[in-house]
Amino acid sequence: MLDKRVAIRVEEAQKRLLENAVMLGAEQIQTADANGRILAEEVTATMAMPYFRRSGYDGFAIRAEDDSNYPRTFQVVADVPCGAAYNHDLQENETVRIMTGAKVPENAGKIIMLEQSRETGDSATITLINTHKNTNITERGEEFESGAPLLQAHHHLNPGSISLLAAFGIPTVTVFRRPRVAILSTGSELVQPGSPLPDGKIFNSNHLMLAALAADAGAEVIAVEQIEDDLALTKNRLTDLAKQADLILTTGGVSVGDFDFMAIIAKEDAELLYNKIQMRPGSVTTAMRYENTLVAALSGNPGACFTAFHLLIAPVLAKMSGDIETQFTFQTAKMGADYSKNNAYDRFLRGQLLYEAGELTAVPVGSDMSSALGNLHLTECLIKIPSGKTGKNKGEEIEIWRLSSK
Repeated sequence: MLDKRVAIRVEEAQKRLLENAVMLGAEQIQTADANGRILAEEVTATMAMPYFRRSGYDGFAIRAEDDSNYPRTFQVVADVPCGAAYNHDLQENETVRIMTGAKVPENAGKIIMLEQSRETGDSATITLINTHKNTNITERGEEFESGAPLLQAHHHLNPGSISLLAAFGIPTVTVFRRPRVAILSTGSELVQPGSPLPDGKIFNSNHLMLAALAADAGAEVIAVEQIEDDLALTKNRLTDLAKQADLILTTGGVSVGDFDFMAIIAKEDAELLYNKIQMRPGSVTTAMRYENTLVAALSGNPGACFTAFHLLIAPVLAKMSGDIETQFTFQTAKMGADYSKNNAYDRFLRGQLLYEAGELTAVPVGSDMSSALGNLHLTECLIKIPSGKTGKNKGEEIEIWRLSSK
């Protein structure tokens, strides 16, 4: 028999998990593969940007001394497309035809836009008919000096970051290692999708859901397994997975029945962090350190499993990944519909977000039952209905938890 459980608040469960989550080490990867990863160290400019004086327009480069007395005819001494250079000084009344982004001759003082030119009938000359205030030249180092910071440590690399790194010719970056996550579904009632469904059995949906959620959160999913309700088998699999994973997620076996072996293991064979939370759905969500590996044992009910992942596991994976930018906190919104059910524990409804009269509003969507899964794909936030109160009325201020994958 299990001892009577002491339920703790969601915020305390989050705290205990984060205290036991360790930011992982660094690894060097190709810049081409770095989108979505988190930098482990600062990246600095390897050169000035631009590293040569660059034309801002298609047009004609002239000396500053010749920028007067328009219209004025110039001798065209070269064409300078992108990737080429005219490495000579311009002389009086000389110009080069130049493209946007091309290298500007060192003593050129201005680019006259193509639209301000007129053909003379002689390809060796051009008449420039007007001038303008700007030089239309981007000077060397105008955007970045050599050695200037480009990206800070803990930055979330994105397509813009990748472009910036590539522009400086940086082929590799040092990033935090992705958490290795193993997923273990327990339950003799479970059948793999694609198999025949015997009477009294159900298809296993939690393992694939957790694998997708973990991958979305930046984890490397190293195992997705399913085992029957067997205490020795469960211990053996946890022992093997603990040697490989930074975090083990299990579903099922956390309640108080005779076959709820995860609850027994947490009490007898592990360092128990908690085994009950003041929340609905998913109050029997459990956490432990097993063989020095963090294990989060989630409910076998899909709605409860889904809710617990977002409230508890997503912040853990973020910390392990080196993420210090994402804010995992409750925020305020307006309730979008009446909800009148009494609550002994904090209840988390699945909701959608919209703006009404300029205010962020959360509207419950579908069932709040722990076993319900028909609204998981629609859920954008979790709506907190505090314990000890009779629900929330439409228009009341509420707390919401935005889903990390939305």
